[in-house]
Amino acid sequence: MSRTTPLRLIGLSTLAVGTIALAGCSASGSGSDDDVLVVSTFPFGVEQLQEAVIDPFTEATGIEVEVATGSNADRLSQLELANGVNPDVDVMLISDYYAALGQEKGLFQQVDDAKVPNLDAIADFAKEDAYAGPAYSYQLNGTLYRTAEVTAEQAADWNLYGDSEFAGRLAMPDISVTAGQLTVSGIAATLGSGPYDVDTAFETLGSWAPGILQFYSSSTEVTNLISQGEIAAAVSLNGFATDLVAAGDDVAWTAPSAGAYMATNRAMIPEGAAHVDAAEQFIDYLLGAKAQTASADLVGDLPVNPDAEIPDELTAVVGDIATDPVAAGYSTLDPAELVPTRDEWVDRFAREVTSK
Repeated sequence: MSRTTPLRLIGLSTLAVGTIALAGCSASGSGSDDDVLVVSTFPFGVEQLQEAVIDPFTEATGIEVEVATGSNADRLSQLELANGVNPDVDVMLISDYYAALGQEKGLFQQVDDAKVPNLDAIADFAKEDAYAGPAYSYQLNGTLYRTAEVTAEQAADWNLYGDSEFAGRLAMPDISVTAGQLTVSGIAATLGSGPYDVDTAFETLGSWAPGILQFYSSSTEVTNLISQGEIAAAVSLNGFATDLVAAGDDVAWTAPSAGAYMATNRAMIPEGAAHVDAAEQFIDYLLGAKAQTASADLVGDLPVNPDAEIPDELTAVVGDIATDPVAAGYSTLDPAELVPTRDEWVDRFAREVTSK
């Protein structure tokens, strides 16, 4: 099966919520069968997830799985409505910010480390105490660029986005998407006092904004801009580059020389979940080297288990960073700094940056 497109890797889709039945389950709605484990995930790459993880898990354990899909925000809203009573979801695969937001609202329970032995096998950043559930994949922020116009050294410098030579030929993410906050924090850490110095970041971005062609809000926007030659470079997650590089386009992706941040996708168990033991078995399987290798190959996920094999398509973009992103200079952001300030920072970004 062919690997997924960058849109499936990142979680920026605005597709409607849906439910897909897998492993012989009925399609009458999530949680319809008391003997079925319900896994909630992103609304893209579901077939790849089934082949890489769902079917092998069912074969290994005998536990049937139904997959419910939807955006981060929609799925979290459904948990809020349930308020810990029969949430009809046993495992939620969700991006880190929304995982933290859900924790703040009491929607997730702590995963029992003793029931998930593969926690001992994964990287330290994937099992941060700030989250009730582990990371199973991650995304790196950096710059996607046209090699005929921009050098790797230029692409690694945040000041590229304020360079008048490239005015009108650059794109950056809106703060509302995953790469957006990583970018704000990267600039804040490099040019200011730290990753949460948004005053410096917004002032800097505001001064650069007149030269930015577009502040994008989806992966397709930025990949179309660069593949069609409308821009020379854009801040982007590594997954945006995978298919473009594999297709032989004259593009590359590089990590920033400073202010390098990554986002994670987490495996969380909702409060009130009906099948906690099976959920922890699923999370343990998901973190194992076999599933991590298959996810990297079929879904395009960067693995958190160091024993997983990483396909050439991913290393062609990120190189050795995939073996140890922390050693390569990448950090995660503290959700305690982001959740309380989110609405304020989104409003300020609109006033102080994109309105320029």
